[in-house]
Amino acid sequence: MIQNARVLQPEFVPRDVVHRTHEVNTLSAALDPVTNGQKGEVSFLHGPSGAGKTCIARYITEQLQESVLNLNTQYVNCWEDYSRFKTLYRVLEGIDRTLDIHRQSTPRDELLDRLRDYDGPPYVVILDEVDQLEDKRVLYELHRTRKLTLVLIANQEEGLFEPLNERLTSRLRTATRIQFDRYTVDELVSILEPRVRWGLQEDVVTTEQLEWIADAAAGDARVGIEVLRVAARRTTQRGLDTIPDEVLREAVSEAKSEIRQRNIGKLTADQRILYEIVTEFSEIAPSKLYEEYRARADDPKSDRMVRNYLQKMERYNLVRAEGENRGRTYCSVV
Repeated sequence: MIQNARVLQPEFVPRDVVHRTHEVNTLSAALDPVTNGQKGEVSFLHGPSGAGKTCIARYITEQLQESVLNLNTQYVNCWEDYSRFKTLYRVLEGIDRTLDIHRQSTPRDELLDRLRDYDGPPYVVILDEVDQLEDKRVLYELHRTRKLTLVLIANQEEGLFEPLNERLTSRLRTATRIQFDRYTVDELVSILEPRVRWGLQEDVVTTEQLEWIADAAAGDARVGIEVLRVAARRTTQRGLDTIPDEVLREAVSEAKSEIRQRNIGKLTADQRILYEIVTEFSEIAPSKLYEEYRARADDPKSDRMVRNYLQKMERYNLVRAEGENRGRTYCSVV
């Protein structure tokens, strides 16, 4: 049944993208100076999870690599590489400047010196989940690098640039902003159709079933693709030639659970402590949650930073907030 499992993976970047013409054109225009050997405009892609931000950013950089002879690109997931050192290391890795760098002993200034010395071809760096950076001053250091163009991705802009100095904040606030909205059911169907065509045998799934998947995904392409992948896997395990409706229904909860487990696995040490506390208490007030967190964390972050962490975890359905202001509580998600 499965002909090409790669196209059913969430990180797969299709050769053609649909329903994001404006977003593609806007990002292409911001990066157009790169085609002439110049530095492009800083771009900021924001919107809900599964709206195509990462896919479009990677799609455009792949298109640039095909049309520009001398070009470097790098993708950095700041949820995984959230420290200043890790971010700088990944950026240097993209231009082969990490030889003899030791994660435990090399000082960060050494990484910065190597970055400042860069004088190669234009370099486009995608910082995904940029709101996860522990020290956002690294944005200033990257912004100042010659020929390095930043593409920033986050769910929302609120609070993202507040810790930065006024000079950098003003520059980032003039960045090209591209808002991504959730997909409609019809749009999600047209995203799933080519994945079915490339990844599965013919007539394995009906259009009506794709519409059902798209509706269950509620505008999130990652969920839709994961449901399709899980359903195909379950059907193959059962030795069937087509995907039954009951398998689709079972696949929805399993797909969401798998996505959730991947997100839990990406939590930073502080976020994991918060997640474990909320799970342990089932429902807990913010003040009590912060008190418990401070007692368990080796280097507790500020109350403001903890609120930012919780907002991030909410957006990825790892915790749920109920109530407002003093009546607010955080609940575990079953």
